[in-house]
Amino acid sequence: MREEDLLGPVDVVARSLLGCWVVTDRPEGTVALRLTEVEAYSGSGVDPAAHSHRGPTPRAAIMFGPPGRLYVYFSYGVHWCANVVVGPEGDGEAVLMRAGEVVVGEELARSRRPAARSPRDLAGGPARLTQALGIGRDDLDTDLLDAGSSVRLHRGTAPSTVSAGPRVGISVATELPWRFWETDAPSVSAFRAGGRPRPGRAGQDGSP
Repeated sequence: MREEDLLGPVDVVARSLLGCWVVTDRPEGTVALRLTEVEAYSGSGVDPAAHSHRGPTPRAAIMFGPPGRLYVYFSYGVHWCANVVVGPEGDGEAVLMRAGEVVVGEELARSRRPAARSPRDLAGGPARLTQALGIGRDDLDTDLLDAGSSVRLHRGTAPSTVSAGPRVGISVATELPWRFWETDAPSVSAFRAGGRPRPGRAGQDGSP
């Protein structure tokens, strides 16, 4: 994967990440998953659901580049979410990794997700995905394109069929069909519509 692979309209880049592999190396072993569901978020002024909508605040500054960095944030004080920063530096765009299929290190992933009983339970939803991969605060700003990084993004085989629809659990910009998923993939998370907007809360936090 190269920086130029992450440039272009955020919805186009998001769709192109389906089938890509996310790999984490930890002292206890390696886990890799194939992305089956993602969501696009834009700082261009059209997407109030994005953390970057208000500009490069301390929380969202990493979304403004360079592309290929990992944006990790704590959502609702409950779970971690992981995003790939995309687009030209300064644009404030990122793709939330919502779900994936574990293809390497399933035993280790299951040890981190002991309650999982199905592919959806293992890495279906942004919280489950980060838990299965062992991603947290210390991974913020990791260069996903560096072969020496402990968290890496690799080009994979694109799915044969892709579906698109509204993003999960947001209450603003609900008309944007910026969630993309591999059609019929068992790991894709369940859709949940958002509630009423809450002051000061951007929709990118989503549902677990």
